[in-house]
Amino acid sequence: MNLGPTDPRHRRRLGLWLTLWAVMVLLTVVIGGVTRLTESGLSITEWNPVSGVLPPLTEAQWRTAFENYQQIPEYQQINSGMSLAAFKRIFLVEYTHRLWARLVGVAFAIPLFVFLLRGGLGRRLIRRLFALLVMMGLQGGMGWYMVQSGLTERTDVSQYRLAAHLMLALIIFAVTVWTAADLLGQDLSGKKPSPREQPGRAAFTLLVLSTALAGAFVAGLDAGKAYNTFPLMGGRVFPAGYFQLTPWYRNIFEHVPAVQFNHRLLGITVVVTSLIVWWASRRKTPGTLERRVAGWIGVAGTLQAGLGIATLLLVVPISLAALHQAGAVILLGLALLWWHASADAMA
Repeated sequence: MNLGPTDPRHRRRLGLWLTLWAVMVLLTVVIGGVTRLTESGLSITEWNPVSGVLPPLTEAQWRTAFENYQQIPEYQQINSGMSLAAFKRIFLVEYTHRLWARLVGVAFAIPLFVFLLRGGLGRRLIRRLFALLVMMGLQGGMGWYMVQSGLTERTDVSQYRLAAHLMLALIIFAVTVWTAADLLGQDLSGKKPSPREQPGRAAFTLLVLSTALAGAFVAGLDAGKAYNTFPLMGGRVFPAGYFQLTPWYRNIFEHVPAVQFNHRLLGITVVVTSLIVWWASRRKTPGTLERRVAGWIGVAGTLQAGLGIATLLLVVPISLAALHQAGAVILLGLALLWWHASADAMA
């Protein structure tokens, strides 16, 4: 796509910057997942975008932060009696997540400012980069909005707000990957894909995204700690009590058996489709980027399914669950590149 600038070296510098930044966004998602898995996200009960850069530095500051935590339901109903040392551990996990998010913002804003001063970006690219800047600001606000849901009545954050927080992060990642691909180009070194393939590739990308969002509801409800068998759930293919809540659509987002079953079904669909993508790519010109990406999709989809099953069977160990979340973002990135190849053919 003609996104500007015209200088190939300038386009390459911009594309490499956005590629590295996309990796930083991926790591942000993983760190956020670890924060959820360790139940650390409510340990910091205030949102101080500037002063919050520094953690408590004195014993008095630590005790004040701990006293604030002791006022919320999570401490009172679940962690009552927690020691200050244990609180420091979960505080530092959440602090790392917030600090890394700030660094990601700086790693975008400063280079953007430098590139703007140098000029030659083109209006379309400037609009897209500023859209990313705005989305980052919204993401910070969404993160605090999510935390607020667990500070008064609940002992954890709302699964709806958790899913919204993840969705915005994945949209930021997707726009970044797409823009980097626009700038760097894709040397297919062979026959370009037919534009008729674009709807199917877009649908696959949407499937991967939907599966990741379904995983957010699994995490938000701790649904991965139930029905720790595969492929059956409670000895059945279709879990008992799927439609227990009324109205029926609440089950999709609020009922543990339904939420886990939906994520399983979507995950199985993803791995089967990933293998179909790989198999179909064998007709493409050998050695092309498009064929390699399709092959990576087959591998990534299979590994992602294996990580998901292992995470379930072992009752959500943090290391495997974090790898599973990273795998989802990586697979989304590959799906975007595969889709971009057919979109680029239409340009």
